[in-house]
Amino acid sequence: MAATVSSIVFDDIFTINAIDKEGKKFDRVSRLYAHSKNYDMELTLDYNVELFPLQPEQNFALALATSLVAGGQNAKASADDINNVSETERDVWRPDGKGVRGLEDEYDYVMYGKIYKFDGEAGEIVTAYISFGGLLMSLTGSYRHMTSIVLGDPIYLLMRK
Repeated sequence: MAATVSSIVFDDIFTINAIDKEGKKFDRVSRLYAHSKNYDMELTLDYNVELFPLQPEQNFALALATSLVAGGQNAKASADDINNVSETERDVWRPDGKGVRGLEDEYDYVMYGKIYKFDGEAGEIVTAYISFGGLLMSLTGSYRHMTSIVLGDPIYLLMRK
């Protein structure tokens, strides 16, 4: 029997330090600034305030995953793996109920994007930049907590209060 590998590549609890500290630029989008409790990470994130309202000093859980499939199917699958996956498993995200229930059921807010830049600053501190269709995110901290975040890879952001 093959061991399942988790599709979650990063997971932590964040506390919001500020929201829109440089002013609000869009009606439905805000930019939050937060610090993580476990890994000492800094987060800047654009998000839809109508879908996921947040307040300064509020805590939330944030996870980054390579797939929404529960049980750990990795998004980096070979062509044979993709051809052998049923349509239901491929469409795990579908809101019409035809897909299998996935990680998105455990969270309140989900975005899909791509890791477009990775900077190494001073020594072990790195920053990953992710774009979710124009909503941007940066995550800064020790490279040890971001070893599974790979430049160019697609990624899901999952949040819950």
